[in-house]
Amino acid sequence: MIYLESFYLPSFDDEARYDFPTKYPFGLFSHKQLFDIHFSNITIFYGSNGSGKSTLLNVMNRKLGFQRTSSFYADEAFDVYTSKCKMKTAYDDMGKSIFIPPNSKIIASEDIIHFILDIRNQNIKTEAKQKDLKQEYLEAKYRRFNNPSLHDYDKLSQTVEARRTTQTQYIHNRTALYKQFSNGESVLQYFDRELENDGLYLLDEPENCLSPKFQLELQKLIIECSHYCDCQFIIATHSPFLLAIPQAKIYNLDLDTVEVCDWTKLGNVKLYQEFFKLHQKDFEE
Repeated sequence: MIYLESFYLPSFDDEARYDFPTKYPFGLFSHKQLFDIHFSNITIFYGSNGSGKSTLLNVMNRKLGFQRTSSFYADEAFDVYTSKCKMKTAYDDMGKSIFIPPNSKIIASEDIIHFILDIRNQNIKTEAKQKDLKQEYLEAKYRRFNNPSLHDYDKLSQTVEARRTTQTQYIHNRTALYKQFSNGESVLQYFDRELENDGLYLLDEPENCLSPKFQLELQKLIIECSHYCDCQFIIATHSPFLLAIPQAKIYNLDLDTVEVCDWTKLGNVKLYQEFFKLHQKDFEE
């Protein structure tokens, strides 16, 4: 499904009207002759660090008005630049403009890191509480009452439960420890939760924190969401596993003049190819 059909960046003339010739992001994309971007179901901005791929996603996100979970600094120059950008949504079979779904969003690598850290912090707090509950269980189980009154009701209830259950069950009833997943498993759970049906998703380096195995799992999830859940993806990445998504449209921001390229022609991918060729004999032994 395609919701956003095209995005237009300011021309040289548009940029020249403002007194921000050296302010970010003025000149970054016009210098590379990048003015018109046309999207497919899955579009990828490829480039090395500093090539502008994340900036491009942030410009688009600012124009689309999606809320961010992680903070992003945008000064006057950035807002002026974004105001000169234009976009065009797709049309349905009846010729009516398709609205961007309300559940659409940007997911930055910082969001993923914060998610992982939140789980760890919650588990640390829960584990500390469990230690206190172990002591509470022992005190409740062996507590003695002489002529208990209504003021002893809560402690009496604890004692009754402690004597009827095991320590493990007593603690489990009072805490909810998040299952200890690996970072990769946690990230995939995060994406599985965040990616809903019928959405436009801007993903900024989603492969961060993922091993090659889980990058392939993420690739599979993106393909399935695109094919079966009417999702459109615009991704900034240099992961060869995401770049290899079949029929993805890839803009190569490493070129002096940005072009749509096949993933096998990209510098980062060729680097991997050369590395494994160099060590091919090691695999044969």
